[in-house]
Amino acid sequence: MTKAYSIVTYLNISDPDRFAAYAKIAGPAIEAEGGRFIARGEPVEILEGTNNNRVVIIEFESTEAALSAYRSASYQSAVEALGDGARRDYRIVPGC
Repeated sequence: MTKAYSIVTYLNISDPDRFAAYAKIAGPAIEAEGGRFIARGEPVEILEGTNNNRVVIIEFESTEAALSAYRSASYQSAVEALGDGARRDYRIVPGC
């Protein structure tokens, strides 16, 4: 089975308190669903583009596992806590 990766790029974080509430719930929710954080934080250097905001990469055993984690009740609670506190792109891509 091919691994899959969730790649989350934050376009902006407008409410740090809502983001903190989200993060408190999201990390444990993703890990409980089998996700493994590969990278998370601000870029060290931008070689192309202009977005200097947070990026998160999470590894899963399969695309189905990544989708299941995103759709889980516990992760959706985190999304609800975030609300409109951030704009982001959330993508799931298959591994090579």
